[in-house]
Amino acid sequence: MLLEQLSNAAGVSGNEAPVRDAILAYVRDYVDVTQVDSLGNLICLKRAAGAPECQRKVMIAAHMDEVGIMVVHIEGNGFLRFRPVGGIDPRVLLSKAVLIGEKMVPGVIGQKAIHLLKEHERKQVVSVDQMFIDIGAKDKADAEQAVKVGDYGVFATRFASLGPTMKGKALDDRAGCAVLAELLRGGPYPCDVYGVFTVQEEVGLRGAQVAAYAVKPDVAFVVEGTVCDDSPKKTDVSPTTRLGAGSAISIADRSAIADRRLVQFLVDTANRVGLPYQFKQPLIGGTDAGRIHLSREGVPTVALAVPCRYIHSPVSLMSQADFDNTVALMKAALSRVDEVVK
Repeated sequence: MLLEQLSNAAGVSGNEAPVRDAILAYVRDYVDVTQVDSLGNLICLKRAAGAPECQRKVMIAAHMDEVGIMVVHIEGNGFLRFRPVGGIDPRVLLSKAVLIGEKMVPGVIGQKAIHLLKEHERKQVVSVDQMFIDIGAKDKADAEQAVKVGDYGVFATRFASLGPTMKGKALDDRAGCAVLAELLRGGPYPCDVYGVFTVQEEVGLRGAQVAAYAVKPDVAFVVEGTVCDDSPKKTDVSPTTRLGAGSAISIADRSAIADRRLVQFLVDTANRVGLPYQFKQPLIGGTDAGRIHLSREGVPTVALAVPCRYIHSPVSLMSQADFDNTVALMKAALSRVDEVVK
């Protein structure tokens, strides 16, 4: 299962090669051209059906990178100091198992024991600079045999099925990558489709900016694993999305306002083929759409996402049905995309 392989792969921002290699092996035989650009984006071209000279370009983007950590210092006693790469809430870090560097050295994020905390410290969120990673080294020299400053770290979470729900790390955005890979293995479609697996989204949407400039698409879709906030609450407030309620269409977030023609196009397509959908609560989060829609003279862009609980944490949950429905909705949209790409 590709999603399991991608979720288990280590691919913190700037170190996406293991994810890229798995995707390329999965889609290579189903696309006409593949290219890895200078920043590390994987760009796959699937030419239009019966029209090799087609000049209309549809870009579909999904980011390969995940949030994680980087070693910034090795203490004399062998403990590792680190900093987050991407947005991670410090509250989810303590006592988590991690894997460091290319050797995937196991470690545990720690802080001094609760018995040693002063009263006021027990009421505070521990900051990252008070934490360390323990890899069991006896001293600095011992630690340096296993890891080095600049090594990336990922959460030691393995993908698993919980019945109709999938559990794994980095579902933001390995879910979107798996959706895009299935789209490239499908088709063909009426326009040239550029499937772009981007880098460094979590640290500033960097890969998407470079790729969109190079592709110069007529229209763009971003496929994501997005915030799902349907847990019990004391007050009746709208969740960002709901697990199991279908693909989440974005109207606006902090990075982009979706092209309303494309929003309506996705709604019409979902209604036409009888697929469930929901609207992501506006102005929450951001995606590669934030850079794509500003490329060159501007690109009509919309984001479609698989809702995922607990993103940017050691483990996330997503609905298998939501994933399948997102693949189906995007395939149906691509089959008639020539109606919006003129």
